[in-house]
Amino acid sequence: MDDLGAISLIPTLVVFVLAVITHRPIESLISGSIVGLIIIHGEQFIGGFAETSVRVMTDDDVAWVILVCGFMGSLIGILIRTGSTSAFTEVMARFVKSQRSALMATWVLGIFMFVDDYLNSLAVGAAMRKLTDKYKVSREKLAYVVDSTAAPISVIIPFSTWGVFFAGLIVANGIAPEGEGLTTYISAIPYMLYAWVAVLLVPLVICGVIPSLGAMKKAENRAQTTGETVPPNAAHIEQANESIQPLPDVKPRISMFVVPMLVLVLATLYFDKDFLVGIYITLGSTVIFIIAARIMSMHDTFDTIIDGFKTMIEPLGVLVAAFILKDVNDVLGLAGYVVSTMQPLLTPESLPTVIFVSMGLVSFMTGSNWGVFVIVLPIVTALTNNLGADMTLVIGATLSASTFGSHACFYSDATVLTAQASGCTAMQHALTQIPYALIAALITIAGFLMLAYW
Repeated sequence: MDDLGAISLIPTLVVFVLAVITHRPIESLISGSIVGLIIIHGEQFIGGFAETSVRVMTDDDVAWVILVCGFMGSLIGILIRTGSTSAFTEVMARFVKSQRSALMATWVLGIFMFVDDYLNSLAVGAAMRKLTDKYKVSREKLAYVVDSTAAPISVIIPFSTWGVFFAGLIVANGIAPEGEGLTTYISAIPYMLYAWVAVLLVPLVICGVIPSLGAMKKAENRAQTTGETVPPNAAHIEQANESIQPLPDVKPRISMFVVPMLVLVLATLYFDKDFLVGIYITLGSTVIFIIAARIMSMHDTFDTIIDGFKTMIEPLGVLVAAFILKDVNDVLGLAGYVVSTMQPLLTPESLPTVIFVSMGLVSFMTGSNWGVFVIVLPIVTALTNNLGADMTLVIGATLSASTFGSHACFYSDATVLTAQASGCTAMQHALTQIPYALIAALITIAGFLMLAYW
């Protein structure tokens, strides 16, 4: 389309206004998308919506997300049904004696689940819900700790799906020669400031150095005074998470939790960091073992797989609606508008800071952490080369912006999946987490300015 300027901001603004009023992400996302489609297609917007939704649903990346999330739900369902999740929680309980140690254990477990942020959010949230409930930790605070060791850790540790994806983008945009993408990525890790700050902020929040703020303070007061760890209006999420119960006649085995997690990590790393292949191998081998060992019947096993997939329907609905909004924003040229608006501020010294602010804003507004950078990275590369700026520093700023978008946006994949696994709504999670995300963002901006001018 022709350059629409500030008009391209309208759909996303509609989403945020409705989300604040209704606290309902799917309706807000669809409404914003329809407003954007009216701008694009006029009175033919219904046909445009049909075309866009089909295009989104047949996109390879969207199909990958649906399959990954759905079958990860199936795997977690199997682990719950066999009692292995409960067994893992019982072992962890031997080392946890307080609210602080329960949250620190969650943080450490999240660091070990570095291979993928989806794995991190879903597995850690499911494993730690009951244990943190014991010490009256609000589900919102659990979600914050889980989310802050999901995407940030997957960014910092390069042997992850994030590392592979962005290393490929680095090569595709001529930043590094073929075969050197991951090496260039690793060289930029010290400058991925937001990821570092977000991870290191968590122990400070757990220990009370940084106090509970705003909505998080209210959530913690509710949990501590009433014992209601599950927030209001999140009963349907808790019901979905509790819809699969352990079989009473099956002996819980911690090995049934630990071994599948190890297989998932190792299989993902072995097969070119493809998390979907890792899930297929893990789920398939777990099912074969369960049936062969007569732990569960074939019918019960496959019913559990289906039920586990069902628990992910609501978060998948939010994610698909977010992908539709992203598609609309791509047509409207939102990312290009934000970059061109910030361009007059650019100097070699200011470029990393401007990139973090502008790309973080785009990632936050669109809820897209990977897709938006496929579009924007060529522009960023050209700007860096033209200004003679430090490419390694700019890569760090770009990844910082992507991590901020994943961490802060109420309809990003990480936020939605973490909320589901932890047992609260995406809006409840986002509103309680945003003060800490903003603190990390301000520290990151200060860091990039110091690196540039000192």
